[in-house]
Amino acid sequence: MGTITLTNNQTNESFEFELIDCNRGPQAVDFSKLFERTNIFSYDPGYGSTAGCKSTISYIDGKNSQLLYKGIPIEDIVEKYRFTDVCKLLLTDSLPKDKTESDEFDLELRHRGFLHEGLVNIFQAFPDNAHPMANLSSAVAALSTFYFEHRDMHKEEDYQIMARRIIAKITTLVAFSYRNSIGAPFIYPDINRSYVENFLYMLRAYPHGKLKHTLKGEQEITPLEIEALDKIFSLHADHGQNASTTTVRNVASTGAHPYAAISAGINALWGAAHGGANEKVLIQLNEIGDVKNVAKFVERAKDKNDPFRLMGFGHRVYKSYDPRAKTIKNLKNELDKKGIKMDHRLSDIAEKLEEVALSDDYFKARGLYPNVDFYSGIILTALKIPVSLFTPIFVIGRMPGWCAQLIEHVKDPTTRITRPRQVYVGK
Repeated sequence: MGTITLTNNQTNESFEFELIDCNRGPQAVDFSKLFERTNIFSYDPGYGSTAGCKSTISYIDGKNSQLLYKGIPIEDIVEKYRFTDVCKLLLTDSLPKDKTESDEFDLELRHRGFLHEGLVNIFQAFPDNAHPMANLSSAVAALSTFYFEHRDMHKEEDYQIMARRIIAKITTLVAFSYRNSIGAPFIYPDINRSYVENFLYMLRAYPHGKLKHTLKGEQEITPLEIEALDKIFSLHADHGQNASTTTVRNVASTGAHPYAAISAGINALWGAAHGGANEKVLIQLNEIGDVKNVAKFVERAKDKNDPFRLMGFGHRVYKSYDPRAKTIKNLKNELDKKGIKMDHRLSDIAEKLEEVALSDDYFKARGLYPNVDFYSGIILTALKIPVSLFTPIFVIGRMPGWCAQLIEHVKDPTTRITRPRQVYVGK
């Protein structure tokens, strides 16, 4: 640990501040007492150079295209572990030691997946055509009324029950939100199905007689579909201090109910600049329409006088290829070979768009590489996931990360209510 000296040329005063050594990545300057010592604020719109917390959950190296969960590269995470294993890793700092422990954790989530009937009735108040994200954020906020005890957590068991409960119920809430939006009857969880399979079942099944449901024809769930969706969930499980995660931490810092904080995170994720981007990518690929039109749209994206921008390119953190994008592109090609047919028109447009953009000096100079949203919509469409559910899918994947981040934040004895300053330029 060293120090850095800040000199005010107007007053000739100098101040020393400690440097914080990180296990990975750049050092940080401890500016927590900057205002008290200097009567000066730091100014950092968007907080691109500001660390608001210390964390052990995930690490991103944007220059070297690296993402780690608890020190494990994302490529290994997706290749070797189920999503429910990743949930356990983020919540407890350890992976299941064997298949039995893995299955037990998955089974616990399945048992917790049912909703209080009072919460189910809330969906009746939502209009049929409401976007599932609107339903979802409202339902998660309402969940705090059924489990108000989570507002006061003191033991590790308290934190774990809170997190496992919302991770378990979020798949049911997403499925119910979607079925409510199309006026379809709800399908309750089936504890004989794994966590990911259960979600697809609640989306696809049809009521058939008293308390029985069926899956027919195209509605049948294949092991390959379960595996693909599982990997997509894992790719989204955590990603440092992005807008929605920071929102969860900020709201939690006020002492609000954890599910209220997570509901706020869901609303932050809804934006097109964040979790809603994969939906926008799919819309844009359809707008481009044909491979022969790609060059024209690339030129439009480079024209500063044209408001058109390519969706799915560039990232606030990654200045090289998003490692999640590499994994998801490989997943797309693998699924296509194994029998889950992609929309080849959209897939071909996407690959041509990537090829043209990455050979163009304009994109290379600006570090505009495909991000995780670029190919995910194509895969989700092949999995028969409705476009309106693309962002709720992101919510399911990110839920363990939000819970882990929230727990880490509220357990930190140095945590204070989040209160950024402002540089006043008004009258």
